[in-house]
Amino acid sequence: MLYQLYETHRSLMEPFAEFAQAASKFYNNPLSPLSQTPMAQRVSATYDLLYRLGKDYEKPQFGIDTVDVDGVSVAIHERVEVDKPFCELRRFKRFSDDPATLAKLKGQPVVLIVAPLSGHYATLLRDTVRSMLRGHKVYITDWKNARTVPLTEGAFHLDDYVNYVEDFIRHLQDRYGNCHVVSVCQPTVPVLAAIALMASRGEKTPLSMTMMGGPIDARKSPTAVNNLAMNKSREWFENNVIYRVPDNFPGAGRRVYPGFMQHTGFVAMNPDRHAKSHYDYFKDLIKGDDASAESHRKFYDEYNAVLDMDADYYLETIRTVFQEFSLVNGSWEVLNPQGQPELVRPQDITTTALLTVEGELDDISGAGQTAAAHALCTGIPKADQQHLEVKGAGHYGIFSGRRWRETVYPQVRDFILAHAGKQAAAEDEPARKTAARPKAAPSAKRTPAKRGNRRAPSAG
Repeated sequence: MLYQLYETHRSLMEPFAEFAQAASKFYNNPLSPLSQTPMAQRVSATYDLLYRLGKDYEKPQFGIDTVDVDGVSVAIHERVEVDKPFCELRRFKRFSDDPATLAKLKGQPVVLIVAPLSGHYATLLRDTVRSMLRGHKVYITDWKNARTVPLTEGAFHLDDYVNYVEDFIRHLQDRYGNCHVVSVCQPTVPVLAAIALMASRGEKTPLSMTMMGGPIDARKSPTAVNNLAMNKSREWFENNVIYRVPDNFPGAGRRVYPGFMQHTGFVAMNPDRHAKSHYDYFKDLIKGDDASAESHRKFYDEYNAVLDMDADYYLETIRTVFQEFSLVNGSWEVLNPQGQPELVRPQDITTTALLTVEGELDDISGAGQTAAAHALCTGIPKADQQHLEVKGAGHYGIFSGRRWRETVYPQVRDFILAHAGKQAAAEDEPARKTAARPKAAPSAKRTPAKRGNRRAPSAG
């Protein structure tokens, strides 16, 4: 019922938001007689703020058209390479007509970025993607809004998440020989599980895995987010945050944790900071500080865009990661696509290098939670393990912003390059045992590459 009430309220607010936008433009238009009044700028700013507070925020675009590679502008073509019911594997293909740049791009490592499925869209990692495109062939998991997935596609479980990651890794291995994996926040747990399961079966595993700000062991330095998950029962979450998608969406009837409830929780963590940010935006509009106002818009266009999560996946994540600590306790069994349980054994990983990254001031994944992966991955040689603590960085600072670009990315880049050489040696070994590999989930399907007018050779 709450979801239906929210949608009714949103629909009623939509015309008022559009009116506020039009009124703001009217008072700000130099050709309008009302724009000449002393209060015009203040009235326009008020209406603009009302519009921003009342509008509906759709999924943002990555919007990465070009990147600079050693002074050369490289064109980016974004496309979906693998389409699954709950996720798209999105590729950022690079093009250049400069021969030296093209040769350089072709030899760069392949990276799979596994984005969080925890409320926001994968575009939250736009800065991560943009930086890595300078030195890597980049793919990212773009998780779908569960309210857009019809019930005929079935439910989505944490096991399915793990199986998806395995399929995406295999896809890149089939295409390039091998790849590197970078996981940010929530996916560190299922990514570690996926690679561990592949290792246990004797499959080829990625050359490296970089885990950033994730709850590998949520018992360490628990944050307010962790405490909520730990102190409430599964029944509490099911009764208080799970609702069915209304009839006006393709996923009508699906049980989800609605995005609007997640957004309320995000804001409730720091209400004073958000209130001040909106008030500063109002003052910037009055002063005519267009640069600061646009910076505010870009941040909240991303922050306010949220997606629904399938209820089964959400509830299982709460139980597995934050209540039973199944990964660190060695008791986590994942169902493969054939429905057979397989025990997650991180100690079986031997040929995948491990880098963990934590922010000193992270208030979502506390100190030590991500570094706990090293104690689990005892089969990885110490020389292939590395940990980075980013001084002065909060949760978002380790994958976005100045600290990410100047401190974290260079070390992630160097770590990947240091282990990229393993691929050539691995390619000389006999092919892995295909009999041990489980077949892809029936729902998995590949879409033909969308080809546009190619004005320059492709490098990947």
